[in-house]
Amino acid sequence: MGDLIGAHGGYRDLKSYQSAEIIYDATAAFCDRYIDKRSRTHDQMVQAARSGKQNIAEGSMASATSKKTELKLIGVARASLEELLLDYEDFLRQNGHARWDKEHPLMKQVRDLAYVSNRSYSTYSSYFNSPETAANTVICLIHQANFLLDRLLKNLEAKFLEEGGFTEKLYKARSEARKKP
Repeated sequence: MGDLIGAHGGYRDLKSYQSAEIIYDATAAFCDRYIDKRSRTHDQMVQAARSGKQNIAEGSMASATSKKTELKLIGVARASLEELLLDYEDFLRQNGHARWDKEHPLMKQVRDLAYVSNRSYSTYSSYFNSPETAANTVICLIHQANFLLDRLLKNLEAKFLEEGGFTEKLYKARSEARKKP
């Protein structure tokens, strides 16, 4: 039975999880600083950021017994970050701030920080001195995390197609056990 329960967890080593954690911390700080704490938007943004992070962790842990659940939860994480992206874009538009393209000089600086080892919210905290800079910084981080999650989903799909899922392994193991005298 040792081969049935595969490796699982390890989500803290995933760049997508690390990025989602930074996004969560950055969003909590952004919302506390720039959005009324009593507003529904404040709660929704923080919860979307949290969902992005937590669903990566939960999906990774569920992978041992359900590849379907893993794929579903990673997809939920991706969807939560997309929802958060729209909230940041809405914030910029509704408050008369510019939405930077990826060639904006500060956006290039933020993008380059993806290669810093041991990144955390503090790596980006100097970009939170204005609502426009902060929102655009998190937008960049969300795009990076979504790129990583899209790649992860493609890899999980390919692995599932190649190896099958937990139910298939259970059936195969049980069938083989029945054949033994």
